[in-house]
Amino acid sequence: MTDLVDSPARPGGRARALLRTEGPAAARILVTVAAAWQAALWLGADQPPVFAAIVPLVALRGDPMTALGTSLQRILGVVAGVLIAIAVLNLWQPSTLTLTLVVALGLGVGMVLRAGGALNIQVALSSLLVFANASPDSYALDRVWETAAGAAVTILLAPLLWPPDPQRVLTAVSADCGARLSRSLTGTAAVLGGGQAAAQDNLARVHAHVEAVHAGAARAREAERALRFNPLRRRQRGSVRLRAGRIAGADGLAAHVATLAGEVAAFTGREDLAPDLARARLRVPELASLTARAVELALSGDDPRAAVTAAREGLAAYARADSRPVAVALRRPLHRVLDELEVPPTEDQRPTYG
Repeated sequence: MTDLVDSPARPGGRARALLRTEGPAAARILVTVAAAWQAALWLGADQPPVFAAIVPLVALRGDPMTALGTSLQRILGVVAGVLIAIAVLNLWQPSTLTLTLVVALGLGVGMVLRAGGALNIQVALSSLLVFANASPDSYALDRVWETAAGAAVTILLAPLLWPPDPQRVLTAVSADCGARLSRSLTGTAAVLGGGQAAAQDNLARVHAHVEAVHAGAARAREAERALRFNPLRRRQRGSVRLRAGRIAGADGLAAHVATLAGEVAAFTGREDLAPDLARARLRVPELASLTARAVELALSGDDPRAAVTAAREGLAAYARADSRPVAVALRRPLHRVLDELEVPPTEDQRPTYG
């Protein structure tokens, strides 16, 4: 029976759920901010060391497993921005033109020193703050060393304070990817032979599921990389590597699932293909269900071979019964999904399933 006391639908249930999920991250940020501030004071800060405290706020606001990379990107951005501003101010007096030049150079360097794949605006922001200060040289020096102190504290404490459990995170991500791919397969089969609006709606849903699987694969890669810097989770390295491999495999399957949805959307509404779609509707839903079952088993870590074999046999029977182009096009994505599920890992490759 569902525990109604902790249900988000009841008063206080949502607050407790948020506290469980977001509380550790908030506590990690709070403790790290205080530690970075105090460390900067111990190092001789004669002004409130705000820049040291900003680093953990920025580096830990997202996935804590990426704190190291974010901290290093912030340091590089600050140093680059400070150097740009000082160089420009040594050549010209502050003006609208020099302001534009400083920001333009900062954005240009930020394109190279990208933050998580996006434009790193930290460079331009640091340049602008130095540019606007009455004592740019001393301000720039304070900003650099305080930022470095804050980054050092963040890098040291982030893996130790309520460290995220990558094994649990990736287990949830893997299950979510499996469910999304399964729903995409069965949902596409369900609209086969129906109206064009239903097929287009299904295609949009499948694309949303595919994007979510891509995001899960990116998160898995980040978790696997971050585990190298987490001394408290070293024993999980093998299981995390295995789960990350499964999610990477799901990312590859997503393209074939999207292809099937695209084929169904393209065929639906064509009067000349109505007989072909009617025949396909008798076969494809069962085959999609068998393939979806194999995907779910693989992503949960169970052996999918029996489900793959059953789906293969069904596809072979369908091929013998109908060799028309529409049937071939609908079978092809399912074959490719099963092909990827059957690829055995080599010794120098991380296991994809198993």
